[in-house]
Amino acid sequence: MTWTSSMSSGYSSLEEEESEEFFFTARTSFFRRPPGKSRAAPQDVQKEREPHVYLSKEEVKEKIQSYNSSVTDKLKMTLNANGIYTGFIKVQMELCRPITVQSSQSQGRCAPSSQETAFYLPDGCVNTLHISSTNTVREVIEALLKKFFVADNPAKFALYKRCHKEDQVYTCKLSDREHPLYLRLVAGPKTEMLSFVLREHETGEVMWEAFSIPELQNFLRILDKEESDQLQLLKNRYAAYRGKLEEALRGVLKPG
Repeated sequence: MTWTSSMSSGYSSLEEEESEEFFFTARTSFFRRPPGKSRAAPQDVQKEREPHVYLSKEEVKEKIQSYNSSVTDKLKMTLNANGIYTGFIKVQMELCRPITVQSSQSQGRCAPSSQETAFYLPDGCVNTLHISSTNTVREVIEALLKKFFVADNPAKFALYKRCHKEDQVYTCKLSDREHPLYLRLVAGPKTEMLSFVLREHETGEVMWEAFSIPELQNFLRILDKEESDQLQLLKNRYAAYRGKLEEALRGVLKPG
């Protein structure tokens, strides 16, 4: 398995549980929400799994020809003589929590490095991966994290498929053993019919035991900064109130 990437182009290359969870599209918060502002639980929108249809080599060939005839961005699929086909998928990054990134100098080290930094990935970041029909969801997740030099445990993340049905947008968590390129082939090239999204696991609670000590320390620094910013805003607000009250009192007590 090999990969190449560019932060600006969003391109990477990959060579070489059975249950699904369905719910409405939603974003999760890094920290527990204040009382009274909790998000509604994900709603089940599909009671049964979509059956997996196994395609013969001839059926795969026909679908690839149909797929390539509909492609508008030159990201076509290729069928090899051994029956394995390769192609492209686009994955949108929808991460709500900070990710820990290693510098290129610290790659390959086992011990935590001082060159690790935690930051929020910009919303709407889309990456294009070149994969084969044998690559699994877990391999796609690992490739995406490797591209950004992310040091976080891949087990913290999950790949979702998003589709439009009856004017409603749905998302479905994929199992680690599924093959994204097969799903892309069956759905066709239109992202309205199917798109892929990388998110944190939807657990309802933060799994703190899955984070390393440097990650937890970075989270504490982020919390300290947020607390300091909120405290300063509160002080400024009450200082403004005090100024207005003092001005009003001066007007009342001023000799007539």
